[in-house]
Amino acid sequence: MVKDFVCLHLFMKKNQEYYQGELLRKINTPSDLRKLSLHQLDQVCKELRQYIIDIVSEKGGHFGASLGVVELTVALHYVFNTPEDQLVWDVGHQAYGHKILTGRKNQFSTNRIKGGLSGFPKRSESVYDTFGVGHASTSISAALGMAIAAKNKETRQHIAVIGDGSMTAGMAFEGLNHAGVENTNLLVILNDNCMSIDPAVGALKEYLTDISTSKTYNKARNKIWKILGKISRFGPNAQAAAKKVEGAVKTALLGESNYFESLNFRYFGPIDGHDAKHVAEVLKDLKNIPGPKILHCLTIKGKGFTPAEKGDSTTWHAPGIFDKKTGEIITSKRKKNPPKYQDVFGETIIELAKENEAIVGVTPAMLTGSSLNKMMAEMPNRTYDVGIAEQHAVTFSAGMATQGKLPFCNIYSSFMQRAYDQVIHDVALQNLNVVFCLDRGGLVGADGATHHGAFDIAFFRCIPNMIVSAPMNEQELRNLMYTAQLPNQGPFSIRYPRGNGVMLNWKTPFESIKIGVGKKITEGKEIAILSFGHPGNFVLDAQETFKKEGLSIAHYDMRFAKPLDEKLLHTILKKFNAIITIEDGCLQGGFGSAILEFISNNNYRICVKRLGIPDKFINHGTQKELHNSCNYDTTAIIETVHSILANKPMSQTG
Repeated sequence: MVKDFVCLHLFMKKNQEYYQGELLRKINTPSDLRKLSLHQLDQVCKELRQYIIDIVSEKGGHFGASLGVVELTVALHYVFNTPEDQLVWDVGHQAYGHKILTGRKNQFSTNRIKGGLSGFPKRSESVYDTFGVGHASTSISAALGMAIAAKNKETRQHIAVIGDGSMTAGMAFEGLNHAGVENTNLLVILNDNCMSIDPAVGALKEYLTDISTSKTYNKARNKIWKILGKISRFGPNAQAAAKKVEGAVKTALLGESNYFESLNFRYFGPIDGHDAKHVAEVLKDLKNIPGPKILHCLTIKGKGFTPAEKGDSTTWHAPGIFDKKTGEIITSKRKKNPPKYQDVFGETIIELAKENEAIVGVTPAMLTGSSLNKMMAEMPNRTYDVGIAEQHAVTFSAGMATQGKLPFCNIYSSFMQRAYDQVIHDVALQNLNVVFCLDRGGLVGADGATHHGAFDIAFFRCIPNMIVSAPMNEQELRNLMYTAQLPNQGPFSIRYPRGNGVMLNWKTPFESIKIGVGKKITEGKEIAILSFGHPGNFVLDAQETFKKEGLSIAHYDMRFAKPLDEKLLHTILKKFNAIITIEDGCLQGGFGSAILEFISNNNYRICVKRLGIPDKFINHGTQKELHNSCNYDTTAIIETVHSILANKPMSQTG
């Protein structure tokens, strides 16, 4: 605790060196922003944008999205009486300007650092963070819930800021569908930049493009608003008439029914989301219009920083450290590292697909993050990015599986939580051949609690027909993928962590792995360590210490949490008085729990220590820091072995 405080103090002291600009320096809360004139907003935006560039270039973080909404952020806090008016950000990638304007300016350089600010809006961090976010498409439902709960507070406004990529999720539609029949002060800001992390996909994206590029509609739009604005001032009847005229004109200009109007939302836009003064003026007008409404803002990711604005938007989503003058992304110059697990997946699925025509790749808007972009480039007709729609991705995969295809459905572990019913009802219940490749399994680092893949071992292990596996290294990932595509395997999950593996020479010939069979890594006599997945490498590191100390510690790479290698477990439990389990997942219901269940069911009496993620949500930090604080890194393994040996564990019976 003291160490974290000292580190934070140093970070905050360092942050004072960042230039804040003449106007930004005076803004500590939105109330300070509202003291400025409308004409000063452009200067505030310039200073805020530069402040974000200065800090993110040195500290890293989500860059393009936050730069893209600087003007929108300033206008929202300028017009609305936040935090009394409730502002909800979708996903939260774009909330850096919001954090800076709402009392966290001098702490912003601690963003995503252990003990510092969260990279996403977080209710416990600020009263201005009205809803905690990190996953897409939640803003409309949350803001609507707030609006309905606050109906007795008629002057309070509720604003949801959602990107066009997040609009592809079913939950966004569900929220719109419900909001359309509720007479609440709900304003949805559609931040349209044609991107999620990768380019947005789907029919909705095409529809929004048609609206934004319609010359006839955009030419007449402002004149219509001005005329209808004057009419609506003459009372309720005039307002109702104006609304009908407005809808008819919009339909005529667009040449078809407006999607949002059909859901009973009043649609306004599109407008230039980078004109702060105009956005503020429009928001002032919309404050006085009752009922659900949507404002369509056109923005550019990375706006104001030329390399990000004109370069690859996917790269500049979260570029890491970069030179703010040249835009050069600074990479490590150390010796060659082992590949990332995601890249091993991306290259291996192409190899397998060339040999097995049934294989297809599916991902919900994580094309680059999962490295399925490699398959998309080489096999575009067999690779599907379905947008931010995890539930659809799973059932879509199930549908293809019924027709003889073999989908490799790649979803981040934390996002798989959103499709749990579909895994059970649409895949496992029908025993369909769908391979779930769960990227980012375990603690992911700076993205924090919303993105940690803590629960997949536990929630997949309890599903009938499901195989639950995890590779210890890149070679095992390849071999598990090869095994999963063999005939009649049924639902098969392979989970692996974020980041690099441990092998430079990983591209070895494929070998099938017998389902439910582990392997012995190291012989030993005193204690057995049973690892599941990548943490087995922490055990290998600990073995160096054990050898120096003259300890004989066995190590087994179990590979499967379901089905367990029962034959191997009987051998281990009859030989050792104590065992340690280690996993990069939650202890409740996870791999260690599976071992305890086996011990109980077979009447063994043995000392068992389980290492893994404790029963709490883990905040952000580096992966190494978090493994240490959760007590399942190399140091924790060594200390656990020493503790067991010091306490002379009971003997087993079997």
